[in-house]
Amino acid sequence: MIHTYTPDDYDAKGQLTLPLGFWAVLLLQARTWVLFAAAAASKQQSASLLELFYPDSRVFWTGLGLGVPAALGLLLTGYRQRFPRLWCAWRGVLCLTLLTTLLVQGIALWLGEEDLSPLAILFSGFDLLALGYLWLNQRLHDCFDPARNAG
Repeated sequence: MIHTYTPDDYDAKGQLTLPLGFWAVLLLQARTWVLFAAAAASKQQSASLLELFYPDSRVFWTGLGLGVPAALGLLLTGYRQRFPRLWCAWRGVLCLTLLTTLLVQGIALWLGEEDLSPLAILFSGFDLLALGYLWLNQRLHDCFDPARNAG
């Protein structure tokens, strides 16, 4: 299904503008990086802030690793025209990362490595919603379409 967009839906480079929800998904996926940056900014409380959200350092390092594709995606948004093939594939990378995140969370809960906390359930739900959004949103799909980003 091809959706028609108005000229206001395109930026100055002729690219379809990314929806606000996409930025929210990237921040959700890079949440460990965001927390790490916030902890680094508050030097006196950095260790206690990280320990509050990540009592197990292994979970913290896993979160940093799973946040790398989102952090790279943030950088890649400015280079959609320069690297069109990479950009078009990045939606799949982000979806695979969310699937991996959900799988890691599920395995950790199943093995009893992590408590079934409301925060874990909340973030798992957000990750599932983000995966659905990345996969099903037509405008976002069009933003990753090379024909729509020819500029």
